[in-house]
Amino acid sequence: MNCSYHDASKMIDHALLMPTLTTEELESGCRMAAAYEVASVCIMPYYVARCTDLLKDSGVLPSTVIGFPHGGQATSTKVAESEQAIADGAIELDMVINISAALSGRWQLVTDEIKAITTLAHEHQRKVKVIFENCYLQDSQKQRLCEICCELEADWIKTSTGFGTSGATMPDLELMLAHRSLPTQVKAAGGVRDLETLLKVRDMGVSRVGASATAAILDPAREQLGLDPVQYESSNNSNGY
Repeated sequence: MNCSYHDASKMIDHALLMPTLTTEELESGCRMAAAYEVASVCIMPYYVARCTDLLKDSGVLPSTVIGFPHGGQATSTKVAESEQAIADGAIELDMVINISAALSGRWQLVTDEIKAITTLAHEHQRKVKVIFENCYLQDSQKQRLCEICCELEADWIKTSTGFGTSGATMPDLELMLAHRSLPTQVKAAGGVRDLETLLKVRDMGVSRVGASATAAILDPAREQLGLDPVQYESSNNSNGY
């Protein structure tokens, strides 16, 4: 492995978004993410405040989703969700675009909504990841979204929710990386389930991945680097992303 452990672990937003996750599994997932020293825990909105408490002083950020997973909420609803998430301690917000509006060519609506969330977040020193849900979009639409998000200085552009018909693909990541402008970064979500894939997208220029297979990704990294196995208080959970 040609990087440090934290170079890999700090790419991961550990996803706790499956609607069937129990309180026990959410608690265990937060503890696991802290033990593995990932970048953030992306948790269901109703559990952000508790997640913030669990991650205090861990170096792992609490994050959550806005307009998830379909993006069809009114902009005012997404703004209210964002305000609540910020009040509950979320440091990063992963917002789903209005997919219907993008497919309909209603680019002003799409732009205004992304601007509203990004402006609010930045006023509170929070960061925004804008989720495209690429599986439903044409390449020209993905490119237009890259341009809009970069003009609005969104912090990340993100491939997928993990709940669409497919997750991150290499062609989509190549397109997004080619059409973004710094400082906007690229996040891959859905489909990164092993260390090899994580390192591959890292080498491409991707800076974050959304994953629930955190242990499966990072245990081999720790083994290769001669680090002790991670220990944390766990429960039996299995959730795909």
